[in-house]
Amino acid sequence: MMGKQEQAEFLLEAMPYIEKYQNKILVVKYGGNAMTDEGLKQLVMRDMTLLQFVGIKVVLVHGGGPEISQTLKRMGIPSRFVGGLRYTDAETAEVVRMVLAGKVNKGLVHHLGLLGARAVGLSGIDGNMLCCSKEGDELGFVGKIERVDTDLILNCLSAGYLPVISTVGYDEQGNIYNVNADTAASAIAGALKAESLILMTDVRGLLRSCDDSSSLIKKVYVSDIPSLIKEGVISGGMIPKVQCCRDAIRNGVGRVFITDGRVKHSILLELLSDEGLGTMFVKGD
Repeated sequence: MMGKQEQAEFLLEAMPYIEKYQNKILVVKYGGNAMTDEGLKQLVMRDMTLLQFVGIKVVLVHGGGPEISQTLKRMGIPSRFVGGLRYTDAETAEVVRMVLAGKVNKGLVHHLGLLGARAVGLSGIDGNMLCCSKEGDELGFVGKIERVDTDLILNCLSAGYLPVISTVGYDEQGNIYNVNADTAASAIAGALKAESLILMTDVRGLLRSCDDSSSLIKKVYVSDIPSLIKEGVISGGMIPKVQCCRDAIRNGVGRVFITDGRVKHSILLELLSDEGLGTMFVKGD
């Protein structure tokens, strides 16, 4: 527990960062353990509320895989995964829309509202936000984002609201798509030209040695990513996550962070302190 002296020192350290981010857009991808642990969820919602209070334009993008799996199980619909992604037939896509855009999304908006934030729940269908095509026939209705319309998000931010966006997409033939939350957050942040994007995960960040938590790489230039993949430093499920970081930077996001959502107040520690917490990705060599 932080003492009063430490709290005062953290606030003083945070001042230049708060000034830097005021009236700038921050996109946060929310998922993993921080979403399923009720205690951590409450802390994340408090952090989001604080960031809005100090004048940062926060956009929260969320998934909800565990909730979808639980609902499918109750309905007697089997879950199947291909290469780590949920196979989504038309029936499953409707369940995804019901769970993500309904239960999960409105639950988060309710949490934020109780803490004093002005939040509004949206999905990728609202305002034709996330127009998709199929990622691949073997995945069914898993969405590859073709176009992001940011008008509704910007209107909400201008009116002082915190948009909470569920990762459900659409196509012009009327189909519904399940969209990976990292991919959606990256595309939305890029389209908004956000100051920063934070991807909350269940790992500390990018580790040089996967078995050594002290081998955290604090800063990565996007030009270094191919060599890190070749060396095996970036491997497995971290590859698509890092590719999302790369795409966001290439599309105009100032910096991208992979941070450990299991750590209390990880977002504040990442954004508003000198040390940071996870791995920061930036443009350049």
